[in-house]
Amino acid sequence: MAGSEETLKKKLQDENEIAESHETRTLTDKQKISKESLTYSEKIQDKGKEPPEPLWTTFADSVVKLRIDHSCSQTPITVHQMFKETVDKYGPLNAMASKKNGKWEKITFAEYYNLSWKAAKSFLKLGLERFHSVAILGFNSPEWFVSAVGAIFAGGIVTGIYTTNSPEACHYIAYDCKANIIVVENQKQLDKIMQIWSRLPYLKAVVLYNDSLSERHPNLYTMEEFMELGNEIPDATLNDIISSQKPNQCCVLVYTSGTTGKPKGAMLSHDNITWTAAHASRAGDMQPAEIQQEIIVSYLPLSHIAAQIYDLWTGIKWGEQVYFAEPDALKGSLVNTLKEAQPTSHMGVPRVWEKIMEKLKDTSAQSGFMKKKVLSWAMSISLERNLSCSGSSDLKPFRTRLADYLVHAKIRSALGFSHCQKHFSGAAPVTTETLDFFLSLNIPLYQAYGMSETTGPHCMSGPYVYRRHSCGKAVPGCKVKLVNEDADGNGEICFWGRTVFMGYLNMEDKTKEAIDDDGWLHSGDLGRQDKDGFLYVTGRIKELIITAGGENVPPIPIEDEVKKELPIVSNAMLIGDQKKFLSMLLTLKSALDPDTSDPTDNLTEQAREFCQKIGSKATKVSEIVATRDQAVYQAIQEGIDRVNMKSTASVQHIQKWTVLERDFSISGGEFGPTMKLKRLAVLEKYKDEIDSFYKE
Repeated sequence: MAGSEETLKKKLQDENEIAESHETRTLTDKQKISKESLTYSEKIQDKGKEPPEPLWTTFADSVVKLRIDHSCSQTPITVHQMFKETVDKYGPLNAMASKKNGKWEKITFAEYYNLSWKAAKSFLKLGLERFHSVAILGFNSPEWFVSAVGAIFAGGIVTGIYTTNSPEACHYIAYDCKANIIVVENQKQLDKIMQIWSRLPYLKAVVLYNDSLSERHPNLYTMEEFMELGNEIPDATLNDIISSQKPNQCCVLVYTSGTTGKPKGAMLSHDNITWTAAHASRAGDMQPAEIQQEIIVSYLPLSHIAAQIYDLWTGIKWGEQVYFAEPDALKGSLVNTLKEAQPTSHMGVPRVWEKIMEKLKDTSAQSGFMKKKVLSWAMSISLERNLSCSGSSDLKPFRTRLADYLVHAKIRSALGFSHCQKHFSGAAPVTTETLDFFLSLNIPLYQAYGMSETTGPHCMSGPYVYRRHSCGKAVPGCKVKLVNEDADGNGEICFWGRTVFMGYLNMEDKTKEAIDDDGWLHSGDLGRQDKDGFLYVTGRIKELIITAGGENVPPIPIEDEVKKELPIVSNAMLIGDQKKFLSMLLTLKSALDPDTSDPTDNLTEQAREFCQKIGSKATKVSEIVATRDQAVYQAIQEGIDRVNMKSTASVQHIQKWTVLERDFSISGGEFGPTMKLKRLAVLEKYKDEIDSFYKE
């Protein structure tokens, strides 16, 4: 690697000088040049003049104009340039930690870079074509990171695929992104690809990590074999490819979850990645390693932009140390990893925070009388203090500190948050109940807001930019505006800035729907801004219920209110689009199967405690539903009545409801991979129950 590093240093002496396009070069060792790349190259070299760059494209090999704002005009750089800067600054620091045979194995940034370089040459050896994809199908690991970075170094595009995807869903993405190589975690994921390989004309090889090969096939390699394949590829060949890359070219594809149709491949440029990693993270007060090396735990799907930008790209930019959780993290092992890693920052989707809350409430329900009283006292003291932030009495800070010392510090320690300074929530709205619960433990949840199409966070909260219920302000250098505002100031949220994606791959109509003629990205979300620029997301246009009478009803505030009034309720989904009145589907809080993380029939401790208080002896969901348990059903109706009384108009009243036999889950199809509610799927699955509400 010594020779390659000397070559790199020479190449990077003038980072502003872009080498002539790689597409015009002749490469060896199976490196192919796509027809699309050649066509594009010829087009832009016509008479030596480049056409004006558009703000969007639907072609993987095109370039776009960057939305550079004078207030935050960082020079555009590529992923390789960002990583090289990191190696120069943080080379000896640990970058990744993964558990092997019960022990943490660590990799420095210098080693990480060298591994990515080797992977890039191996991808070239396998025939990775420019602007074609390396798809990765597996749980978070050093191999995922190295494959992603190596794919980009080699001139390809990294595309994550959810591990929960069916073989057909994998086929759709692998075909659409023209995957030349697919990297899979284990035999289970390999089996999916083997079923569809014959229908993937661009696929040249598959690489397996975390498992040994049970059966040999042509062009199927273990990770160890793969990493040695490119040894004969000259460093100069890879250097030429890296030098030809431009910040406004595509390097990442993030496929939307497809809750409203076929998944769309959001194309993200080098600049989308490098700029967002630098500026969105700093808006959330993430620190560069020379000030404090941030420690984070990677456990959410990397095929989702939230985890990918937070774990992978921000990790490289600021020299963070990333600990990889076990694949069963969300089934209970996450807390063990947190205790060992002691993160300084942690991100969770709302459902993860809710599950932590429910677990703590269950533990509390099993405690003795005095422990419950002390916990209740400490939480009420802290919540009052955090909500008022008055500081008018010297007694209050003393009581707050005492509560923190006696109770909260122990809880944070049990969760692995003793050193955690920042707790982020993103990817979906978080309920008031969850926000207040953690606030009562002196854990403010800093909400981030964005989408795949904004490279993750476009608005950020943090220690210095925080308002309860708000997802913060637009990241410096980015803009937010509201269009079609109603009388209450709610309008569609639109984005402008260097976070905004290039366009949807091969989907011109969808791209035109998303980006207007002036280049603003329309989110499809409803929100309002206060006078200080804090943004509040109030709903989603497509989720807005329009009753048969033409009244607009946003479902989330009503659903949240029901869950707040009824601690036994796990999920509440409002129904009523094109209907005469509103109805609701309810699920009850049930214990999770420790092996599958699926909901069981057993009520949680908190739910059982609720039942006991109202005079029910039920311990299972089935007991309540089968017998229509009088005490529970009456309590639910009374809770619904209280919610109805708080509503501003009778059209917002819930008139009918039912309790479902099983809680929502990913395996049940009601949740997507990031635990976001799939409303259309729920409507279809529980069509009979919904129809029964509206029978005359």
